[in-house]
This record gives sequence, C-alpha cells and structure tokens, in this order.
Amino acid sequence: MVEQFVGTWKMTSSENFDELMKAFGMGASQRQTANQNRPKFTLSMDDQGMISMKSLNIFGTPEIQFKLNEPFVQKTINNKETKTVVTLENGKLIQKHSGDGGDFIIEREISDGQLIARSKRGNVEAVRTFEKEA
Repeated sequence: MVEQFVGTWKMTSSENFDELMKAFGMGASQRQTANQNRPKFTLSMDDQGMISMKSLNIFGTPEIQFKLNEPFVQKTINNKETKTVVTLENGKLIQKHSGDGGDFIIEREISDGQLIARSKRGNVEAVRTFEKEA
C-alpha cells in the first residue's frame, strides 16, 4: 500500500499551518517565510523496503530514510532530535515523533487522487493538500 504514495507531490493548499508553527515556538519571521512556501514532497521506495521521503522547501531539502515500523532518530526543522517511527495503518502513513519538545504526528493519506497530510501537535492540527506531478 505504500506504493500509492510513491511520486512527487506539489502542495496546493495549507490550513492552520501558522498555528502549528507557533506550537513549535517558531518566530513571526520564520512563520511568514514558511507560509509563503509551496513545498514539494517526494516519496520513493527501493526493492529492499527502504523508504525515502524528501521535502523540497525554502529551508532546504530534508530527507529521511527508514523502513516501516523501525524507529530512527530525526532532526526537525527547528533542529531538535526526535525518535521517529513510521507505520502504515488503514492505508495511512503515520509518522510519529517523540522527544523533549513533545510529540508530533503526521498522518498522510490518499483521497480522490490527492495526498492529504494532517500534522498534529497537542491540540493544534494543520492540513496540507498535495497533487501528484506528472
């Protein structure tokens, strides 16, 4: 089921992302810059089951590589290390981060040919919608 996520996706809409960034303690200038960004998200998988996710944005091109259900250490955009695990549950890719700064979850699913990414931290949820590039 991971295969449905494979490809390059361009963001078409973003809801409540500013509030999510506030929940991470990001300043006004960082939030303003990030809100003007329209990132691309790329997911690929090799024949050994290693998954690669890249997010091309104004802050750089962070990439993580992992296998489903195997914890790994990841640095977040605010430069904090988190323990991360990605699972596949009911057709959704669930990326759970836990660390000193608190928990953070990204749920990705395919709906009507679009990739919907719901990012949650505490009571704050942001939703970003992506369309697959040809």
